[in-house]
Amino acid sequence: GYDPVDKVEIPLARSLAEKVVGLISTLYPQIMGKGITERILELEEDYGKLDPAVCLKIAEEVAKEKFCKFENQLEAIEAGVRIAFAYTTLGVVSSPIEGFTGIKIFKTKSGKEYFSPYYAGPIRSAGGTGAAFSLVIVDYLREMFGYEKYDPSPEEVKRTVIELIGYHERITNLQYFPTEEEMVFLAENIPIQVNGDPSTKVEVSNFKNLERIETNFIRGGMCLTIAEGLAQKAPKLWKRLEKWSKEMGLEHWSFMGEFIALQKKI
Repeated sequence: GYDPVDKVEIPLARSLAEKVVGLISTLYPQIMGKGITERILELEEDYGKLDPAVCLKIAEEVAKEKFCKFENQLEAIEAGVRIAFAYTTLGVVSSPIEGFTGIKIFKTKSGKEYFSPYYAGPIRSAGGTGAAFSLVIVDYLREMFGYEKYDPSPEEVKRTVIELIGYHERITNLQYFPTEEEMVFLAENIPIQVNGDPSTKVEVSNFKNLERIETNFIRGGMCLTIAEGLAQKAPKLWKRLEKWSKEMGLEHWSFMGEFIALQKKI
């Protein structure tokens, strides 16, 4: 008892499942020793290691508070996303903790609630495919809990375009810079509102003071997730989704197939 704390802060992880739970327990200590590790191993036996179904199922069960309680439903959903995201990134990068910063709930034009996940710069460490797949995880839980799809206004679509251009030209070059046509297509079709905290002191040049976008500053996490994630890794993501999107209730992601056709045409 002479040490500052009476447990070893760096636990030994014997499997990917233990790594995932250990990483996310830094935010939610209550998940340790509640059976999530064992459940991931069971799901791996059912579906195969690193299968996307393992991610989505464990996200759903954590979000439904099957293992432990959270402060509210939204925190439970965020914890589910983080655990699934940590699993896809092999529990070795900070993205599930610092790259994905949370979910806010906004209202559609008809007054129904929809999801808006927030991203920050460290999302880079997940790689493009990981970042893109995190959107699928968030959207899967949106469907599960009965929230509405995002209904972007023409101004919000234009804001996404102007912000991506601003980030690329004024902050730092994107690895993949989508054409305006690609940006518009994604902004109109993503079923959740990709969002982020302002990451620079640079304001967007147009489409400011929008009701459902909280800042006029450029949001780096949002730009990286859409451009280097969804747009750049579309073929890889669609290859995964095409196989099981129907059985997981994600058939509305078929827009990714159309997006790839558009990319090829351009």
